Amino acid sequence: MELTQVLARMRELMALPGNDFGWSSWNDAAEALAEFDALAAEVGAGGRPAGMRLLFLPTGPLQELSISSGWGNDYLYLAARFDEAFQAE
Repeated sequence: MELTQVLARMRELMALPGNDFGWSSWNDAAEALAEFDALAAEVGAGGRPAGMRLLFLPTGPLQELSISSGWGNDYLYLAARFDEAFQAE
């Protein structure tokens, strides 16, 4: 799975209605998606922003969001693909 696919799928999960942002560093979906989209745009332009890597760290905001929202297994799969793709591209 290439990096753009990983980021697109993660964004889909982040935008699901009913996600619980209580344990993440974000207040709501709008705030989370704004940060994610800005970092994804940097990646799309060929950058490797440290902020994107931080989002995917264990116990980082994406993992916290995924666990509290019921898609933790999807997160684990995507985080592994992200690590591979982020380093490879």
